[in-house]
Amino acid sequence: MISRFNTAYVSAADALSSGVRRLSAGLWRKPAIGAGLLLAPPLGWFVLIYLAALAALFISAFWTVDSFTGEIDRTWTFANFQTILSSDIYRLIAVRTILMAAAVTITDIVLAFPFAYFMVRLAGPRQRVVLFTLVLVPLWSSYLARVYAWRLIFANEGALNWVLRGLGFDGVEIGYTNWAMWIVFSYIWLPFMIMPIYSAIERIPYSLFEASQDLGARAWRTFFRVILPLSWPGIVAGSIFTFSLTLGDYITPVLVGGPGSDFIGNVVYANVGIANNIPFAAAYASIPLVVMAGYLAFARRTGAFDVM
Repeated sequence: MISRFNTAYVSAADALSSGVRRLSAGLWRKPAIGAGLLLAPPLGWFVLIYLAALAALFISAFWTVDSFTGEIDRTWTFANFQTILSSDIYRLIAVRTILMAAAVTITDIVLAFPFAYFMVRLAGPRQRVVLFTLVLVPLWSSYLARVYAWRLIFANEGALNWVLRGLGFDGVEIGYTNWAMWIVFSYIWLPFMIMPIYSAIERIPYSLFEASQDLGARAWRTFFRVILPLSWPGIVAGSIFTFSLTLGDYITPVLVGGPGSDFIGNVVYANVGIANNIPFAAAYASIPLVVMAGYLAFARRTGAFDVM
């Protein structure tokens, strides 16, 4: 009996091995099938989780909530979008969010570019390690801890006013203002701008700098004709992070901006958790999606994606 069992086991193992060899040979002869099988699980997850969620968001944006029963009325209508366009408050919040995202993106570009250039071209190996550590360490701490730290800095008796008064100046009331949000956002998202720009500058061959110098170009001409165009993909990649992350944030406006500094995310949160008006929240949440789609289309037309 044991002999028959061993024989059956060996036969099954041989059949399995032969099947695996035939499958491997078939996939080797047709690499497209192997690539499809490799891509199928993540692609299926992307379609079911990401695209399906976006589709549900856009569909529910055309529904309404019955004011009497509180139930969702699945009759298709543009009422939510009409409310957004006709309300001065909702338009103001959307414009404030977009302008803040643009201001933070421009600020981070101005701060990140010289920092990244110094890391690539001027810093030594040990200095580069130190600078990398300074950039990445804040990302290891809690987002809330960093925001609360800035609240302490901006407080009336905080570090900022303590330094100003020590220098003989009057204190400033910057806490709970749009200025405070601008500073905090610029600080929080700065690493997401430094790293893409660093990668872009690092890929520029040093021979191009030498050629520019040999042709008699001054430093500023080299910057605008060589460094900046070749660094453009990194700038675009970093701006996608800073712009989109600012558009979708709702914690910093609550903790740092205070009353009257609501963002799109705050309106969405209020309509989901308090007003229980999910269709209106979905309609308002579509604003940053449309804005980012337009921004990505603009970036694609500039050719930034072609060299990324």
